[in-house]
Amino acid sequence: MSTEGLPAMEMPRRLLGRVAIITGAGHGIGKAYAWRFAQEGAKVVIAELDGPAAEKASQELVQAGYEAMAFPCDVSNEQQMLDLARRTVEKFGRIDILVNNASIFVTVPMSRLPFDQISSEEWDRLMRVNLKGMWLACRAVVPQMRAQKYGKIINISSGTAFHGRGGRIHYTTSKGGVVSFTHTLAWEVGKDGITVNCVAPGSTLSEENPDEDTLKMRSQAAGSRALNRVQKPSDLVGAVAFFASPDSDFITGQSLLVNGGDYMQ
Repeated sequence: MSTEGLPAMEMPRRLLGRVAIITGAGHGIGKAYAWRFAQEGAKVVIAELDGPAAEKASQELVQAGYEAMAFPCDVSNEQQMLDLARRTVEKFGRIDILVNNASIFVTVPMSRLPFDQISSEEWDRLMRVNLKGMWLACRAVVPQMRAQKYGKIINISSGTAFHGRGGRIHYTTSKGGVVSFTHTLAWEVGKDGITVNCVAPGSTLSEENPDEDTLKMRSQAAGSRALNRVQKPSDLVGAVAFFASPDSDFITGQSLLVNGGDYMQ
């Protein structure tokens, strides 16, 4: 049936009045999550290592008529995570949603070496951000969510955790840990009215100024998908917004692969 002449669908307002913290939201996919949440009515906190990017992303949302706040921080720093939660409550009065998106991968690059050529320093740094940072962020916000008897935590894993392909073993291991962390935390906080779920993206063209090699790599990934095209940040926002919304109130401890059919469960 042709859709010509039909009115455009309005963005749902499922997050109206909710307060969302999104880590790593100054760039790429995290920034796309921030826009979708704001469009659905949420007040958004841009938690980002890159301070100028956090301020710019926040200002763009405010200029568009949304409520947002920038909070420059390092997710692996415990005190900064506690300050993030405190400042959010001071500004907006509550914390309803946490998206653990920050990780070492693109904006903060990593090496792509065989397992025995990765330095122990890089291994530790990646685990400190990708896993410990997620744990610290959850520890910081859960007390407020428990007090509210409501909360939505969405952890971002990666399709690499399910493929088990060679290379980037530190990154793949950390993203596998995100899945296990999600399962365990869902059990621990379910009684408090808090859901914990995971989204695992496929290879996504999230780079803001990709070079030819990056474009080639992302294009090659499309060849292994049932939906044979490059994945973009806009392909992920619906799944994350769903887990943040009341539509997923009876779903917890789950991992949703958003990859165009590259890997199927």
